[in-house]
Amino acid sequence: MANSLHVKKGDRVKVIAGKDKGRVGEIIAVFPGDGRVIVQGVNLVKKHKAATPNQQTRQNNAAGIITTEAPIDASNVQLVVKVDGKDEVTRVGYERQEVTKRRPDGTEYTATRSVRIARKTGKEI
Repeated sequence: MANSLHVKKGDRVKVIAGKDKGRVGEIIAVFPGDGRVIVQGVNLVKKHKAATPNQQTRQNNAAGIITTEAPIDASNVQLVVKVDGKDEVTRVGYERQEVTKRRPDGTEYTATRSVRIARKTGKEI
């Protein structure tokens, strides 16, 4: 499907469609091959987990019914940026910037790299 997404791990996003529409959270995982993301506190599902044989030795392996986040489609989230101290949603654009790179032998050369920009503010994300 898609090889790259408009959002990355650690971005603050707002859900714009689905049962959690309007919620804001941080992306904790990205699956570019599937075009899906996991947002903290969004699309919560309950999973039944059995105890492992050596449950007494592992404290963090809780058994029972566990609530966790499930992936949602990346098209259902929009990036949130700070504009004048307020959180606002924005589209993501891309620009090519010239940078100076250094080779292992010490010589320098110019190249371009792609950076994400917020369409609302025009600033680099």
